[in-house]
Amino acid sequence: MARKRIAILTGGGDCPGLNPAIRGVVLKASKLGYECVGIQEGWKGMINAAAKPIGPDDVREMTGKGGTMLGTSRTNPYKNGCVPKVLETFQTLNLHALVAMGGEDTLGVANKLYKEHKINVIGVPKTMDNDLDATDYTFGFDTAATLAMEAAERLIDTGRSHRRIMVLEVMGRHAGWVALYTAIGAGADYLCLPERPVDIKDMCAKLKAAHARRDVAIVIASEAVDIPGEKKEEELDEFGHMILKDRGVAERLTKIIETETKIETRSAVIGHMQRGGPPTLFDRILGTRVGVAATDLVHEGKFGSMVALKGDAVIAVSLEAATAKLKTVTPAWLRLSDDLL
Repeated sequence: MARKRIAILTGGGDCPGLNPAIRGVVLKASKLGYECVGIQEGWKGMINAAAKPIGPDDVREMTGKGGTMLGTSRTNPYKNGCVPKVLETFQTLNLHALVAMGGEDTLGVANKLYKEHKINVIGVPKTMDNDLDATDYTFGFDTAATLAMEAAERLIDTGRSHRRIMVLEVMGRHAGWVALYTAIGAGADYLCLPERPVDIKDMCAKLKAAHARRDVAIVIASEAVDIPGEKKEEELDEFGHMILKDRGVAERLTKIIETETKIETRSAVIGHMQRGGPPTLFDRILGTRVGVAATDLVHEGKFGSMVALKGDAVIAVSLEAATAKLKTVTPAWLRLSDDLL
């Protein structure tokens, strides 16, 4: 009798922890008697029926590897009218279930496929932005924020040497969790995040005061912040989100700060370095746990669910609830940052 087949795909931006999660699915599936196939390049692979067998020997040494061994894309089958091809691939590959790893967009597609076509799908939350609701943390976030914190500390050292104000731009489309944790962890002097508009007057006054005290000041800015008086026409991706690569937040803030404070100011953008490289221990463990749990949910037939971290427990929540809204920085966290910065 042929073994039931589980497909795994990773969609959206890559982040550390994806390979441990894939590994968790494959190893647990093997123990339960399933075989696995890896869908290549996210939903694009489900449209094109691009899949490769993936077994325990393929994933044994993937715990500390960054990126995703399956490849990824930001393809939206609902945008391109390709849902019928996704359904056809599900049948052609003789799949019992699909484990979709991604953020709001990837899992939003998974939820619609489950609701509209009864596809056997399980979601695994992945985003370095940590903005998926219904889970306390997503893998990728800890690594991204840790790398940004280390970059900020290095900028403080060189900024002090040259008596400068420094600006570090970090990733974060709709939610400022990476910027928040980076700023608190590195002892920054000011924080700019998407949850509130930048107060130019307040920012420059605080940076001047910090620079006067210690010959250096640093501001951490999320890539999607709103800068007053600088609205730009935004290009959108297939999921309707603004494409951030040309926004140049750090450069724009640098010019404003230098003009207002009359202090030499420099900027740095950590960018995609936050996505690659070995995951932290936290992300390795979390990725592994949710991968194993996703296979358990397949085995139990709890489709339409997403695995989530609540406290110290990995539990099942509905995909619909998980993708209903974004998790943004709360007023309590903003108050904490204001008390410290």
